[in-house]
Amino acid sequence: MKVRIFLFSAAVCLLAAVLPAGAEVFRFRFTEGQSYRINSLVNEEVYLDGVHSHTAEITNRITVNVSGVQTENGRVSARHDCTFMTSERNENGGFAWNRRYESVFRREENGRYRISAGYFMPVVRDIPVFPDMDLQPGDRWQADGEEAHDFREFFGIPEPYRIPFTAQYAYIGPVETETGTLHHIQAEYEMTFATPEEILRSQQDGGFFPLGIRGVSRQQLYWDNEAGALSHYTEEFHIQIEVSTGQVIDYVGTSSAAVHDNPRLDREQMVEEMEGELHRRGIENARVSATEEGVTISIENIHFAADTARLLPGEEEKIRKIAEILAAYPGHDLLVSGHTALAGTAEARQRLSEERAETVAAMLIESGAREAHNVFTQGFGAERPCAPNDTEENRARNRRVEITILEK
Repeated sequence: MKVRIFLFSAAVCLLAAVLPAGAEVFRFRFTEGQSYRINSLVNEEVYLDGVHSHTAEITNRITVNVSGVQTENGRVSARHDCTFMTSERNENGGFAWNRRYESVFRREENGRYRISAGYFMPVVRDIPVFPDMDLQPGDRWQADGEEAHDFREFFGIPEPYRIPFTAQYAYIGPVETETGTLHHIQAEYEMTFATPEEILRSQQDGGFFPLGIRGVSRQQLYWDNEAGALSHYTEEFHIQIEVSTGQVIDYVGTSSAAVHDNPRLDREQMVEEMEGELHRRGIENARVSATEEGVTISIENIHFAADTARLLPGEEEKIRKIAEILAAYPGHDLLVSGHTALAGTAEARQRLSEERAETVAAMLIESGAREAHNVFTQGFGAERPCAPNDTEENRARNRRVEITILEK
């Protein structure tokens, strides 16, 4: 699975220069305490030995908090604390939460990363990197970067699989948009990388591992020079992995991403307001709480047909009313989590919790609470009970769906 993630920043830095007509100085600008969010979408076709295997649609959600802005040796940099969430579209058309990553690094005003080798995210690093020169349309430059891939699950490689590249840049020129002037920059790179000997030696037990990777990426970057940040980008890519079995896996696709403000939630006020709305609309067996991720509505004793994800009559109307409440708090993604009581097998509980979360998510989308790419689902089975599974009343409470307005 190919997860394409860049990282944008926004900023504080002063540049003063007398520039030729049409010339620009491009630098990231960092603002202490700023929080923003990146949503990206990947569409790819996967081939095994040249035969189409499947299509994948992946969404990545990244939240970034900027701090520690400082100047060292005349160059401004800032610390970035990031949470990455990757999700893949499921059979019901929603996006199921796949994996979560935390990452901390510094980024310099020219775009260069300073990141520990142990972090898996972001995948694409040092794009863009700006030269120490004024740029005019038609100017070209190059800079080194790297991709870091998480092959723990696929190949059993415990550390990030890092692939160096040299990117070729071209400043195409300014572009007028509805929101103002952006600057179109094209970045391209090719990768040809043989798996390092130390990894090969660790895999010499007849396992399944990559022998080498080839790839090409062509990106169209749209830079907001007033904000000192990327506004959005698009990408075309083709990655080819040769594996130890002699097979060849190809990932061919496109990706796109945009940056959004991620304002802090006033959790206490939201809890009070949303509890009032639940009461006013006559919604029973629901409570609101502030959580680490944001603000959560927990719908307890939600009624599905036995052992299915089909809502019983009356419950759909409850979800529609909750969707109306959520629509009043736009600008933040939603996470829908399913939970079951302690009954049946662990595998069946897990599957049922995921399916019920997907059912509720689909209704929220249908009711206009959010667009599909802003709603994510996950299931926990009976792993996170809110009450002991010792009475029917408590088991009913544990059969719940939680909807979180995400800040982190």
